[in-house]
Order: sequence, then structure tokens, then C-alpha cells
Amino acid sequence: MGRLPVAADFPANVILTVVPPPNNDPPTNILLLLHGLGDKHASFTKLGQQLNLPETACVAVQGPQGLMDLDGFQWGDDIIFDSTNGGLDADAGFRQSSAMLKALVEDDLIRKCGYRAREIMVFGLGQGGMAGLILAVALHQAAKSPLDEELGGVISIGGGLPGEVPAALINKCKTPVLVCGGSSDSVVTPSSEEKLRHVFEAVETKRYRRPGDTMPRDRDEMLPVMQFFARRLRSMKGVPAGSVEVGQV
Repeated sequence: MGRLPVAADFPANVILTVVPPPNNDPPTNILLLLHGLGDKHASFTKLGQQLNLPETACVAVQGPQGLMDLDGFQWGDDIIFDSTNGGLDADAGFRQSSAMLKALVEDDLIRKCGYRAREIMVFGLGQGGMAGLILAVALHQAAKSPLDEELGGVISIGGGLPGEVPAALINKCKTPVLVCGGSSDSVVTPSSEEKLRHVFEAVETKRYRRPGDTMPRDRDEMLPVMQFFARRLRSMKGVPAGSVEVGQV
């Protein structure tokens, strides 16, 4: 079992916040929290506190790239505008953020803090979910032993695999994946789901009863996420019944 990470364990240029487990219990798991396009890590620091997951330290990480004059950050390498709606394109290259997150997992959490890859999970919104998925693929492809190639899981809210990931892998990534999205107006399209299933061994998709890929808004929408945590987090205490009341952040 690893120890609680502290700020000194991470590079000075990586902006993040560590949320200790409830009741200051020893952390058995790490949950990386990756915000959406144009946001900051502060909102996901609050999310980590709301989740209240037993024996789990949450690490809310800020995207490495600023957005010009906008007061927010992203996980993409470039600023690309979507020609269909004029907004920012989430699929903007992930080389820099993937390298940053991979080093954070391998060098900081595994080597310094003593965790195994299986004890580390990722939760990401939108572009943050994309960053989490490509991180799992990068770790899988670089693994030198079976113990290094499987994370505890990736939960992506409204984010599929970036375009730079191959359409399929012969040796599929073993990290289990949960993808949540709207019943319509969602970037999680059938083709996006198909690509996920060609890259990952275990993919679960849950749809809201409403359009759009925002954060879960109520107990019903949050329940699949908490059930995924209950299956994949290593804890003797289980998931507190009240912790599903998360709401939108």
C-alpha cells in the first residue's frame, strides 16, 4: 500500500491539489481527477471532497495549457476551433498532457509513493476524460510487466478516445473503462464506442435520460459511477451510502 502523496512528490510546474481520504485513513487508492476544457483543478478538488471515497486520496490535476485570454486550462497541445460550431475543439493533440500524466503516475505515484498501477483510477470530464483514456493506453503500451499495464479504471464523462490513438489494438488495454454521456447531443457516438471497444478489453457505456454530456446531476446519473468505484476501488469499508449525492460541479 502506498503513502499519502504530498506536494513535494510532484514537479513544481504541475498544478494539483491532494485531497486526503475521509477521516485521514491510510490511502489504499489514488483517484486522479481531470477537469474539462476551459476549467481549472479547483472545481475537481471540490469534487474529490464530495465523493468522500473511503481509503482513497484524490489528486485534482490542472491541464498544462492555458487558453489565451480565457481564465481556464486545457489538456490539448494546441488551440483548435471546431468549424461546425466555432467553439474550441477538444481533440487538440495530447502529447504534452499524456507525457505529464504518465510521468505523474510512473515516477511520482508508483516509484515515490509506492502505489501499483492497479491502485490508481482516473475520473475525467470531456477533454479530461479523453486525457484519462489516452493515459491508460500510453501506460499499457509502455508496460514492462503485467503489473504495470492495468490501471484501476478510467471513468470518462462525455469523452472518447482522441484521434491520435490507433483505431484498434491487437493487444487490447486491460484497464476497465466506464463512459457516460447524454441520450443525444453527445460526443460519445456509436463510432466512438466502437473504437473504445477495439482498444480496451472492458468498456461499459451509460446514457443519461437527457441530452448533453455534462457532469451527473442527480443520484440516478451518479449511481453507475459509484458502482464502478465500488467494484474497482480496493477498500475494506465500501462506498458510503450518502456519497452518491454529488450534484453538478
